[in-house]
Amino acid sequence: MSELKLLINQFYSAWRTIGFKRPKLTWTSLCSCNCHAGPEVGLKLRVKKGSSNKVIKGRKKERASCQQVLDHFDQQYSQELGHLWASARAVLLDPHSWQYGVMLNRFSAVTDITQILRSQGFSTLLPQTDASSLLCGGSSTVSNSEQQVEKDSPHDTSKGPPNDSHLLPNITSHAFSQDLQSETSYSLPHPSLQCYIHPYPHRFPSQAHRPGQLKQYYLLNAASLLPVLALQVRDGEKVLDLCSAPGGKALAIMQCANPALLCCNEPDPHRRNWLAKTLESFLPRSLNSRVIVSAQDGRSFGQTEVGTYDKVLVDAPCSNDRSWLYSCSSQQGEHRLKERTRLPALQAQLLRSALTAVRPGGVVVYSTCTLSSSENYSVVETVLNDCPDAEPEDLWEEIAVPLSKYFAFSPAHADHGGETVPKPSLQPLNVSSYHQRHGILVVPQPGKTWGPMFLSRIRRRK
Repeated sequence: MSELKLLINQFYSAWRTIGFKRPKLTWTSLCSCNCHAGPEVGLKLRVKKGSSNKVIKGRKKERASCQQVLDHFDQQYSQELGHLWASARAVLLDPHSWQYGVMLNRFSAVTDITQILRSQGFSTLLPQTDASSLLCGGSSTVSNSEQQVEKDSPHDTSKGPPNDSHLLPNITSHAFSQDLQSETSYSLPHPSLQCYIHPYPHRFPSQAHRPGQLKQYYLLNAASLLPVLALQVRDGEKVLDLCSAPGGKALAIMQCANPALLCCNEPDPHRRNWLAKTLESFLPRSLNSRVIVSAQDGRSFGQTEVGTYDKVLVDAPCSNDRSWLYSCSSQQGEHRLKERTRLPALQAQLLRSALTAVRPGGVVVYSTCTLSSSENYSVVETVLNDCPDAEPEDLWEEIAVPLSKYFAFSPAHADHGGETVPKPSLQPLNVSSYHQRHGILVVPQPGKTWGPMFLSRIRRRK
């Protein structure tokens, strides 16, 4: 009971810091607040006028799905995913069911946040005993020149869900305080990718920007960490994030290792500004010389920096199923469906550029957040046919098997009655050999609503 009272007091303290008077709340009313329902559904708390001071919940108006886009998905995905599409469709049409991950920032003290997450039923996606050895590729000893880090003052533009920062417990003590004027330095924290997830669609509040402080965590679809894990970045390597905005995967890379250089490329000015401010919100200023933002056209990047990088991530522009399904109008939906047909050519250009930018023996990871086979397997196959020195690597045993408890992977989890799964060209294709050779796909399913996320790892032969 004492722990419950402590949490209630923390909530009250947080309210006071943003100018709210302490309302008359009970622990029951606090627990009933679903403060992270989905990207299109924001939670707004208000104190009802009157003697009861009762807190009531109000939701923003939900956007309806675009029937034109949904019809297209039904036609394509029922063929490509078989019976998995019906359940994936139900998830995509129910944002209230979507789950979210909380990735901790190792450059900011997170002890209080960890305790709060655990008290609310969150658990780690990657136990630290497994994450470093199995997925993150381990890390070497940091050199003395890399061990002095100055704390920073970020600006807040990181992509995130509706801002429910007024629900955040009071964490303005030593665990979150960073004085902009202070020259105090500390040893670079050991690489440790920590992401907390909840078994139900419970949402943790987003964190507001506070001058002179680094954010402690980043909210994300946990499936978006898989391409970073597949990249296996190690200390001292040169890494390129070819399509970096809004910056979540770049942040994840910096949690996994201490690269000698992380180049975050984004040609679009608006998105590049967004990316830069996201990095500034989470990374200390002393890393500015090692984490840089570039503005090159990703399609020609490889030609200007041939064989420069050890690892390259291509999180390619794609027809994002989650957002495109909620197109604002039929006209926008029609425009997006036309754009969808042009994306594979762009994606193939980006992947070829990445394979040129990576050194012989280096690795490229290609990823999207769509279920579309034409933007996933077919793009990889096309580029492999054009690049004889590129070799795909099997991710099934490395990622899909150990993480199948949390994510639903296709096509191995699909039941097609022994039949083959057609590609967009409708040519027959062996399921097991194809997924192992070209990549793995996370399909949203009830209870495992992460994704969509496709990832493929390709090594350039020496």
